[in-house]
Amino acid sequence: MTTLIPTACLVLLGAAGCAYGAGQSAPADVSAPALAPAAEAKALPQVTISGGRASDMDERRQSTAGKQVYGREELDRNGDSTLGDVLKRLPGVTLGGKPGRGGEIRMRGLGSGYTQVLLNGERAPAGFSMDALSPDQVERIEVMRGPVAEHSTRAIAGTINIVLRDGYQQRDMQLKLSDTVEQGRHAPNVSLTAPGKTGALTYLLSASLFENHQRDGSATRNLDTNAVGEVEKDQALQDQSARRTRGIHLAPRLSYKFDGGDTLAFQTFLMSSRSEGDSSSLLTQSVGATAPEYASAAATSTAASTFLRGFGNWVHKLDGAAKLDVKFGFGSGHSDSDARRAQYDAAGLLQDRFVDSDATRDHSANTGGKYTAPLGRGHLLAAGWDAEWNSRRQSRVALDNGAPAFAESGDNLTADTRRLAAFVQDEWDITPQWSAYAGLRWEGIRTNSERADAGIANESRVWSPLLHAVWRIPGRDKDQVRMSLTRSYRAPTLADLIALPSLSRLNSATRPDRTGNPNLRPELATGIDLAYEHYLGRSGILSVSGFVRDIDDLMRRETTLQTTATGPRWVSAPVNIGKARASGIELEAKFQLVELMENAPAIDFRSNYSRFWSNVDGVPGPNNRLDQQAKQTANVGLDWRMKDWPLTLGGSYNWTPGSTVQTSLSETVNGGAKRMLDLYGLWKFNARTQLRVSASNLLAADYDSGRVVYTNGLAQSADTLARTYAAWSFKLETKF
Repeated sequence: MTTLIPTACLVLLGAAGCAYGAGQSAPADVSAPALAPAAEAKALPQVTISGGRASDMDERRQSTAGKQVYGREELDRNGDSTLGDVLKRLPGVTLGGKPGRGGEIRMRGLGSGYTQVLLNGERAPAGFSMDALSPDQVERIEVMRGPVAEHSTRAIAGTINIVLRDGYQQRDMQLKLSDTVEQGRHAPNVSLTAPGKTGALTYLLSASLFENHQRDGSATRNLDTNAVGEVEKDQALQDQSARRTRGIHLAPRLSYKFDGGDTLAFQTFLMSSRSEGDSSSLLTQSVGATAPEYASAAATSTAASTFLRGFGNWVHKLDGAAKLDVKFGFGSGHSDSDARRAQYDAAGLLQDRFVDSDATRDHSANTGGKYTAPLGRGHLLAAGWDAEWNSRRQSRVALDNGAPAFAESGDNLTADTRRLAAFVQDEWDITPQWSAYAGLRWEGIRTNSERADAGIANESRVWSPLLHAVWRIPGRDKDQVRMSLTRSYRAPTLADLIALPSLSRLNSATRPDRTGNPNLRPELATGIDLAYEHYLGRSGILSVSGFVRDIDDLMRRETTLQTTATGPRWVSAPVNIGKARASGIELEAKFQLVELMENAPAIDFRSNYSRFWSNVDGVPGPNNRLDQQAKQTANVGLDWRMKDWPLTLGGSYNWTPGSTVQTSLSETVNGGAKRMLDLYGLWKFNARTQLRVSASNLLAADYDSGRVVYTNGLAQSADTLARTYAAWSFKLETKF
């Protein structure tokens, strides 16, 4: 990496300067090609969906920092019921967990915390799940592979910004009625989008009501083998669970335009849900010197959560085309859960009774702003600030047969986080062929917590210099090269710093308790990105890109046997372990067949493939990869609009192979392969009403995962086989 950094600096800055100095002076109207697409993108709300795709591609092409935009066409294409189903098809994006159940959103194969996910450009409230967000509440998705100064640089893998329905000039109310059926269980959804305008005031109400029924099953084999290969314990665990969830999403937006040209907008987003579940377990043991922990178990659980977020924005125009953009907002999150579990012996007699209750309250406020001023044609300087305050109050009670399960059970945990940031960035169309972006961001985070009369403090400060450049190849107006040299980081989460213990009811090296570490330091990453793009027609592209990330102070969980108040227990806690490197290549092809061949059918083709590598210093190979990192991922899909029928057919195939990761000297984790086939059909009754039928996860392949821990002369393994299920969705969409 030390040799790559000066080389990249020369490419980003020196080459552009040389080109300019060689007499390639910009003509008087040099800014027009760069400014027109930006204006066109801003005008996107004024046009129909048919033009959105071209505008999305145009914005991608003109963005110096490499922003990809996916609008309503992509969101509506397959009739997905969750935003995670949309994201899994985007280049380089994967989801954690088993197919059909969503999971953590990841870019470039990297695991927990490496991808920054924003809601309207802001970090979502704690505990909020982006995957649970309905696509009907979203206007567009913005994907940025490299960090920019305007947003937080906590984006080692990249940033996904979810933009909620905004104030575009929609003329009609839109109503969508849908139902998803899985294993005979229904998940109805009603979505309404209603626009309006009164004088200088415009408004947009977006709301969804949903209900979901799901049932899951899995089988786990727990095996302990000694150094000579003899099996000392062999257990089989069968788990069954069912859950019912009901909720509502509300996203009203108001925008007022003043006589002087200033605008004031405010949007709130409310997400509230309630769920009830029950589960059962059967544990059998064929080998073992001691009796199993239990023979059967039954549990019930309830959960309720409400998240509210407000986004305010005031844009004030200044002299000389300068402007001041001030944002402000607030957040609130309430979540309560209660779980009760009873365990029985082989004769059906009650052995143990466990109770876990949690009440968490999160509150936040934020403000920020950006001042922009043109320094000439195609040259824009911006500077700004961000400030955010977060407060958490949590009380957790864990009882084993009426006695506290850990020392702090029932005590209140309080935590306060302060984040301050300042940034400056310069975007410059140096010549018709060269555009450059230079940015610098400083960000500091301080966390204070009190628990059981013990104070905890953690503080971090990070400087992030950023360079991006685009070279438009002379004589080939459809080809361009992107280059980036950036500094980004990954901050410890609040749960990693100060979490109350999370207890495992079947505690072992493969099922440890989890806790936090207040001494964690943030990971720092130096990154280089290169990309070649060839644009095809109105909305097509062929691209190949590569990246490298050198990471310092890597965070990873380590599992150890500890003495606790309830006896020896296996505990997993995060620690900083050293250095790592991640790299990869990403390929993408997307085009309309009719733009390449005359009289071709109206078929849109899209595909992407990504290959990732990583290695962690201090952990022996050959599988010393970053935790949870996928090795590869690929997507292929097409849409066929029939000429003689008002019918569109399409589908996509998503593939992520299994992986093996050596997470430490003593632990190996296996991730299962994912193969998902989704199909859809769209019938247009008329210009205002259409019916969409879709099927997701048609292959319904089982999902395998496992873990092996070598300790005290034993190899303790747990291998789980989880069922997945196909789901059918029916969505009626109408305008009135």
